[in-house]
Amino acid sequence: MTRPPVQTPADHDQAYAAAQAVVETHRRLAEFIKPGMRLPEVDAFVGKTLADLGCKSCFLGYRVPRLPAFPSHACLSVNECVVHGTAGYTDRPLQRGDLFSIDIGVTRKGWIGDAAWTYAIGEFPSDDARRLCEAGKESLRRGIDALAPGQPYLGWAEVVEHCVEREYGLHLVRGLGGHGYGRRLHAPPFISNTVPFNPQRPESEWPDALKPATPGTLLALEPMLAIGTGQTHQERGGWPIYSADGSLTVHYEHDVLITETGTELLTEGLDDLPEVIG
Repeated sequence: MTRPPVQTPADHDQAYAAAQAVVETHRRLAEFIKPGMRLPEVDAFVGKTLADLGCKSCFLGYRVPRLPAFPSHACLSVNECVVHGTAGYTDRPLQRGDLFSIDIGVTRKGWIGDAAWTYAIGEFPSDDARRLCEAGKESLRRGIDALAPGQPYLGWAEVVEHCVEREYGLHLVRGLGGHGYGRRLHAPPFISNTVPFNPQRPESEWPDALKPATPGTLLALEPMLAIGTGQTHQERGGWPIYSADGSLTVHYEHDVLITETGTELLTEGLDDLPEVIG
């Protein structure tokens, strides 16, 4: 069994500080971003902010098979781009009515913080866009409330999927999900946002589905939603992942610690950020 990363009060304090560096970066971004800005300008601001906070990006230079090293400090994803938007994936300036998802990952004194939030630039483009953001935040809140030590991670997905797809009539993006972390960005377990298709053998599709949440485990929990579809497409050799039908998407992510009695939200403060910026 993998040893949970948080073992001591000092571990807790360092994990919390890394998560709060992400929150502070989001706060400063919410004040900085304006319509007309381009993504490289936003990404440069992220890099300067992380340096000011004594951190560095854990995304910049990150590698996975069959893709180049990630070229940006942050993942900057606009409208139909679900996740992994780079600073150079589009030269289009931000416009009023855009939905802008910003995923910040930091390394601080050897510990990771990783959280995303979605903002409307200037105004919501439609009632559906406002509802999409509401569903993203509400599903994240309810999913975290459903986690408990000793209980299977499947319970998270059951609550999140019911909220998004049955109550709001929207779509969770399939194939993407949250993950454990600690002193490295990605670690077991994988946290699916959707329930496996085979309810009798969920572990055949999602190996971690029935594993119990263990005290000391750090989780980056991140529902990704789209208005029109749960399917995606990705250009060959490119990082950004898009909704397959081009519909609007959002991405919300909190860092959570499983404790002996429940969960602790390490990225507290994100929920207080404005929905509309600029």
